[in-house]
Amino acid sequence: MNDELEGKHGVQSLEVGMGILKAMVFGKRSMMLKDIAAAAETAADMPPSKAHRYLVSLIRSGLVEQDPLTSRYNLGPFALNIGLVAIDRLDRIRLGLAAISELRDEINETTALAVWGDNGPVIVRWERPRRPITVNVVTGTTLGVLSSAAGRVFAAWLPNATRAIVKREVEQRKNLPPGVETLADADALLASVRDRGLAVISGNYLFRGVEAAAAPVFNFKNELTMALVIVGVEGSIDMSADSEVLARLKGAADALSLRLGSTRDSDAAASSAA
Repeated sequence: MNDELEGKHGVQSLEVGMGILKAMVFGKRSMMLKDIAAAAETAADMPPSKAHRYLVSLIRSGLVEQDPLTSRYNLGPFALNIGLVAIDRLDRIRLGLAAISELRDEINETTALAVWGDNGPVIVRWERPRRPITVNVVTGTTLGVLSSAAGRVFAAWLPNATRAIVKREVEQRKNLPPGVETLADADALLASVRDRGLAVISGNYLFRGVEAAAAPVFNFKNELTMALVIVGVEGSIDMSADSEVLARLKGAADALSLRLGSTRDSDAAASSAA
């Protein structure tokens, strides 16, 4: 009977131990015993003595280690191995493809997934909406950096990889958006993208009659890894600040970032990257 109840309801002691591990993960630093006990979500009133007993077992399993000099606790080598295996098994492109498919179903607009290539963002896949008139996107296409929504996302959050291309586009006057004449103008444009949390192009897109928006997706290192994109016929998408479609785009990108292990708060990230 006891075995049946344990199988049905779980093992409470294991859940307490996992609560301690979660407290250490979200603490983002080595922690003192009293701080771990206070932060453990499975037992807010856990005394340090009880937390210590769990930490002893977690140390023996390799999930936790203690610095003998500071007495602080941190995640151990086995916890690192678990994380690396999980990352290795996580296919970001597969998750991205699922995300654009679900987003297409929600907003009934053309959606696409873009990753960074050698010379700019590359469209990996796109999903066609259920509309009589749609905008087709060619898979494998390399987009301009300043002239495309996806390009602006990568330039805004991946400056080291994109700086040379941004500079070249400005110097060559290559498909520059209105109002961008100098590198300082381009920097101001990219700062506005970070402030808004996504890139929006309407009325002056590279291709006449087309508008687009893109939102950043971050990985477990809180680094930009890809962009979710929506594309439509000009005037078909609400591009205003309170647009429901853009909110869903940003929400889908934030949810995917979370799924990839990002701990980056989307609103704080937009301002801190500037």
